[in-house]
Amino acid sequence: MYTERLCTERRITPPFFSRGWGGPKLELLERMAKQLFPTMYLEGQNWPPPLVRPVWRTVWETKTARLREGVFQTPCDDELTAALPPESRTARVAWLVPKDVPPQKMSCVVHLAGTGDHTYDRRLRLGGPLVKQNIATMVLESPFYGRRRPFLQRGARLLCISDLLLLGRATIEESRSLIHWLDTEEGFGKMGVCGLSMVHASMVGSLHPTAVATLPFLSPHSAVVAFYEGILKYGTAWEVLREELEAQKITMTLDEARERTRTVLSLTDVTRFPIPKNANAVIFVAATDDGYLPKHSVLELQKAWPGSEVRWVTGGHVASFILHNDEFRRAIVDGLDRVDWKESW
Repeated sequence: MYTERLCTERRITPPFFSRGWGGPKLELLERMAKQLFPTMYLEGQNWPPPLVRPVWRTVWETKTARLREGVFQTPCDDELTAALPPESRTARVAWLVPKDVPPQKMSCVVHLAGTGDHTYDRRLRLGGPLVKQNIATMVLESPFYGRRRPFLQRGARLLCISDLLLLGRATIEESRSLIHWLDTEEGFGKMGVCGLSMVHASMVGSLHPTAVATLPFLSPHSAVVAFYEGILKYGTAWEVLREELEAQKITMTLDEARERTRTVLSLTDVTRFPIPKNANAVIFVAATDDGYLPKHSVLELQKAWPGSEVRWVTGGHVASFILHNDEFRRAIVDGLDRVDWKESW
């Protein structure tokens, strides 16, 4: 009760989904998701993603490393791209690479944003020390975040439920295309993907056609968990969602509207996705006192992916990451060690 009272007193304004469901966009995404499960995802795991060609500029360089920033058009298909807000259709990445090391002797990890992470800084700080171990860091700016944030959106508070699904689908497509580019165009010897707080790193690791280290940090098995069991349930516009359904002459109680939302968000359940090519290279890092994500959630995904590992750090959702960066870096190194160098594939 204390948590609920505290969250109510400090209610997020505006809350998540303050503009409702997303109308035709949500219908489009639901239709796409139903087509994807299970046949298309199972087949799609072996399809190479579209190749992107980022345009780069150098931000800075030293004797040992170089930081570049790149832009490219999202590789999503035309229908999905049209559903994205115009601001989100151009993707941006920061790329920190060791100098004077052949790509085939290096690894590169694509770092995905956590909820509310609008800049590159936090993820570059996480990956920066790994340069000494010949591990490059590529940081993707998420759709709906940073310079890709829609004009009317405040902070990370997505306006519609459809935005959450769009963010996820575009992030998956862009991440897989970047890993494919690192592999086929740049010739990196190993690749990985890590992400904080959201399910996207797990999804990318599941759907990529080759073995990659998959490092989901403080991440659930489904978005349902965050909005129904964590404190975000106190920052969601449930009444707006109910009223929109009522305006469509769909009579619903608040509980029924919540259940309808649960059904939509269950499309993000990663336990329904294929097991990654190398489940031994999946390392989850979870926090012992996470107010956003209950312990059972990460254990559900570990059970669905035999061979994967869960590591625990002390603290809450934010404090654990701040206090235990070295543990997260160790997970990245260990996950990459469990992937064969490309020459051996």
